[in-house]
Amino acid sequence: MGTLTSCSFIPLNSEFRSNPVRRAFRERIQYHQLSRLRSSCYFCGERSKLGRYIDFGRFTCFSSNNDTSNEGESGSNASKDSNLTTTLAEGAEERNENGFNPEKSRPPSASSKSSLSSVGPTYNNFQVDSFKLMELLGPEKVDPADVKLIKDKLFGYTTFWVTKEEPFGDLGEGILFLGNLRGKREDVFAKLQSQLVEVTGDKYNLFMVEEPDSDSPDPRGGPRVSFGLLRKEVSEPGPTTLWQYVIALLLFLLTIGSSVELGIASQINRLPPEVVKYFTDPNAIEPPDMELLFPFVESALPVAYGVLGVLLFHEVGHFLAAFPRKVKLSIPFFIPNITLGSFGAITQFKSILPDRSTKVDISLAGPFAGAVLSFSMFAVGLLLSSNPAAAGDLVQVPSMLFQGSLFLGLISRATLGYTAMHAATVSIHPLVIAGWCGLTIQAFNMLPVGCLDGGRAVQGAFGKGALIGFGLTTYTLLGLGVLGGPLSLPWGLYVLLCQRTPEKPCLNDVTEVGTWRKTLVVVATFLVVLTLLPVWDELAEELGMGLVTAF
Repeated sequence: MGTLTSCSFIPLNSEFRSNPVRRAFRERIQYHQLSRLRSSCYFCGERSKLGRYIDFGRFTCFSSNNDTSNEGESGSNASKDSNLTTTLAEGAEERNENGFNPEKSRPPSASSKSSLSSVGPTYNNFQVDSFKLMELLGPEKVDPADVKLIKDKLFGYTTFWVTKEEPFGDLGEGILFLGNLRGKREDVFAKLQSQLVEVTGDKYNLFMVEEPDSDSPDPRGGPRVSFGLLRKEVSEPGPTTLWQYVIALLLFLLTIGSSVELGIASQINRLPPEVVKYFTDPNAIEPPDMELLFPFVESALPVAYGVLGVLLFHEVGHFLAAFPRKVKLSIPFFIPNITLGSFGAITQFKSILPDRSTKVDISLAGPFAGAVLSFSMFAVGLLLSSNPAAAGDLVQVPSMLFQGSLFLGLISRATLGYTAMHAATVSIHPLVIAGWCGLTIQAFNMLPVGCLDGGRAVQGAFGKGALIGFGLTTYTLLGLGVLGGPLSLPWGLYVLLCQRTPEKPCLNDVTEVGTWRKTLVVVATFLVVLTLLPVWDELAEELGMGLVTAF
């Protein structure tokens, strides 16, 4: 092992220790010395390249003076290295348990080294190399030289006075600057963003977020803010790959098939008995000849076109809202479903959102566009269902289906009347089915949970804390079957598997959205609950919505 130098500390005399102010200063100095020791060699002070937030407890020296290539000393030096590293373990435990003490931090005498051998194995070269490999494979961190330059050039008395630094990002790959704001937050943020480009170029993204674990609001009003710094290649989403395009195409083809299947199932009163028995009787084992369904494909196309049209309108709404704000979106990944035709689509943000208002606008644009088309088809279908001239286009559906939605069921009851609804089956136009399924799809996607459109809208309007509360309530209602009826469980599983993670913060994640946006989100959430809330049997029987006693 190479030559080691001893670590030194600031000498403290009795007068220095007796003064409370100086004692606080001494403790602060000792804290920084201890922080350095946790990621440095115990003897030479050489800092490890594995990061300041990894506390090994025991490790070998990382000094460049440590020449392990000398094989002539491998025999005796190996045992010395083992004793030195186990000595480090004892010193680390004493520092952690008793606080920093220069006297206790000295290496124990040779007589005590034998008793330290039972502490545990040291980190060997393979483990150290593994830690270094993990760092290399992980996200690239902020350059410390750039951090110092940013603190000197950007922050100060006129913008933001930095008092503390913390790790920022999912894996601590960034820096979070905590301190005191010295101006209007929007003006300070805009000034810091422009200066960041001048100082470091196009290397970093600066985020303005709420200060974590803040005990008091900002004296200027609103929450206390902090500024996070991340590399662009770490913080910005990656481009869509070729395999993602292939998967999106396959899912779209499957969605077309499930939409056609929905149109065929809507003609249940016309299908051959053996086909109906296979899909409705749980004891049926042998599948029927699928060629029997071919004559019904053409008549199923209106429903399929309607569902696919709603899905495309939904995505077009997102893209139209994102384009003027220069926000990039990924290709939609449609989710097929045999009950509704589709569960909607997963569309990712491919660029960082500038502020929370943009997040709300883009999130609401898709469901609103899909809901407008869906409700138009639903309303026109109900009017055609009451028109004798369109009697040849009507299909028979069980009246119990209208109990699946309180909002849509009441509209259907008011339009079709008591006589038509108070029966085992109801004659309706296929547009009613397409509109009903489209509105249900929009309602499911507007649930305030995860990174669904509703979750993004609530997160943008009320913050991430409100999204957590709304999300827990939504999961509870879905688990109890209060919302969504028989689709509550599959939809809940889909969200848990694919959409549970909240959206990442915006560049300006502090500035509040307008009152009208918050009101819009609240009204939309209320309509979602009415749409997904089933009609209970007592109300259905009182309104004459189906023959409740017959089932």
